[in-house]
Amino acid sequence: MMENYVHVLDTLPTETVPADIEIFDPPMCCPTGLCGPTPDQTLLDLNEMLLALHNENVRVQRYQMASHPNAFLGNAIVMDLVREQQMAALPITVVHGKVVKTGDYPTLTEIRTHLNGTAA
Repeated sequence: MMENYVHVLDTLPTETVPADIEIFDPPMCCPTGLCGPTPDQTLLDLNEMLLALHNENVRVQRYQMASHPNAFLGNAIVMDLVREQQMAALPITVVHGKVVKTGDYPTLTEIRTHLNGTAA
């Protein structure tokens, strides 16, 4: 009878692939910020961008300090920015390990420029 069950631990990846893009979000009421009666247009635009990137097989990870403190603590550059600028630094966007934008979400064009390595 046990042969019909898949052991969950056997299905977990043995190594993790780092995200191409990491977004360190400011505090929000929910993981996407798209809750409440009138969602913020900036967050709607961000969500559309993330869907487009996902469809292009770009790995994106978002972190909030309250729910992912270790992601913040594990990135010395992000923590330095938060210590220096406090919440004004957020959101912080990291592409391939490099901070590319602080204090505002990037556009899809900005992200693609950094992903392709053509940023100045």
